Order: sequence, then structure tokens, then C-alpha cells
Amino acid sequence: MAGIFAAVRQSRRMRMAIGGLAAGLALVAVSACNTGSVLSLEPAVDVGSQTSAVPQYTGMQKLVPSNPYMTQAAYPRMDEPMSPVEQMPASETDCRQQLKRLDVAFTDLVPIHEGQCGIDYPVKVSAIGNIQMKPAATLTCDMAATFAGWTRNELVPSARWRYFSGVKTIHQGSSYSCRNIAGEGVLSEHGKGNALDVMSIELNNGDDIDVRKPGLFAFRTRGFLNNVRADGCQYFTTVLGPGYNYDHRNHFHFDIKNRKNGYRACR
Repeated sequence: MAGIFAAVRQSRRMRMAIGGLAAGLALVAVSACNTGSVLSLEPAVDVGSQTSAVPQYTGMQKLVPSNPYMTQAAYPRMDEPMSPVEQMPASETDCRQQLKRLDVAFTDLVPIHEGQCGIDYPVKVSAIGNIQMKPAATLTCDMAATFAGWTRNELVPSARWRYFSGVKTIHQGSSYSCRNIAGEGVLSEHGKGNALDVMSIELNNGDDIDVRKPGLFAFRTRGFLNNVRADGCQYFTTVLGPGYNYDHRNHFHFDIKNRKNGYRACR
């Protein structure tokens, strides 16, 4: 019996020793978690920081990349003149050099295409030297150069001779306009940008010379307008004015229509 009790006491002491060892190991593990020397339960990546770095899109404008050098000029302003996209042929480039030599103030416009009408390489002329064109005229470059040459070489000298004054402003009634010749059903040269209608010529001395047929005793005005008509025929293939027909009663029509055998209509 005494042997049995001794065995029981020995077994109890072994269980207590095992329990104490387990408790000690648990205490060591808890201590290690608190100091971080053995394990770390914290994630390796800062999740909060990573989330805040992702862009938050709140509208359609956010789909456009932010660029401090990008402005709204990326969208063309349709109210501003634009240069033609296509490469100009050499003849058009040479013509523009001629305009510059004639001191013509002009702007290149985008091509005009309206059915059978249009201009491939139009220019808008606002002045010839110090002579204003009102309103600015939309023409082919060839027509602009021809008109500028006539203005400088014929119109200005004639005004100085007849009125002792320079020319201030040319008032035009029609440049490019998509239309047919009245009563003929044929495309007008206006529809090609090859024509210009002059309504009046304003001088530096204040005189504003109306192109309409002058009175019987308006000798100086009549002589001036006769010069305008006659000198124009040396530059343009068509010059029509008051006295030709009712449609031209109040203006001079100038154009550079290409006719067979070099025929010119001066009436």
C-alpha cells in the first residue's frame, strides 16, 4: 500500500512540473509579442497610405490628364483665321510673296468649298499699303495681287492727278460670293473668288467718290471714273460699270476670268 501512495505522489509532482513548464512558455511567448523581438503581427505595407495614393475620380473632367502646359487652345477657335492644312503649291507661295512686295495686308483662310463655288487657297485682304479695304475682301491670291497692282499703279496716281489727294479707303460691295451671273445661270467669278465690286473711293482730303454715273457737269469726277475704267482694262479681263446695265449702275465690277484668245470685256 505504501508503494502505491508513493507512485501517486510522484505522478502528481510530474503533472505540476509539466504545467509549470507550459505556463512559463506561455509567459515567454506573451512577452515576445509585447516587445516585437520575436514576432510582429503588423502588416508589412501601410494599407492606409496605399489607399490614399489611388486617384479618386469624381467627374468626367478627371478622365483628362492634368497637364500644367495644356490650355483650351487645343480646341481651335473657329472665329480666328487659320492657315490651310494642305501644303501650298509653289504658285500660291510665289503669289503671297508678291502680295508682300505690294505691301498688302492679308490673312490666309481655310479652304472654301460650297458646292460648285469655292477657293482652294483664299486670302482676306484688309489693306493695300496705307489704303484700307472696307470690308476686308476674300479673294484668290491672284485676284488680290492684280487688284493691288492696279490700285498702286493706276488708282492712286489718278487720284493725285485729279484731286491732288491720296486714297484713304476703297469701299467694296462684294468679293467672294457663291452665286450665278444674273439671268444667265452661269457661275459668277465672285463664286470663284476672282472678282471684286468697288462701290466708292474715299480720298484723304475727305472726298468720297461714288462710282455711280456722275452728273452732266461733274467733269473732274467723270474724268476720274473714266480713268478707273480704262486703266482697269489693262489689269483685269473684265471691267463692268455704270452705263453697262442696270445691275452695274452703282459699282465697278473687276474680275480676272480666263477667256479664250485673251478676250477682255471692258464696258
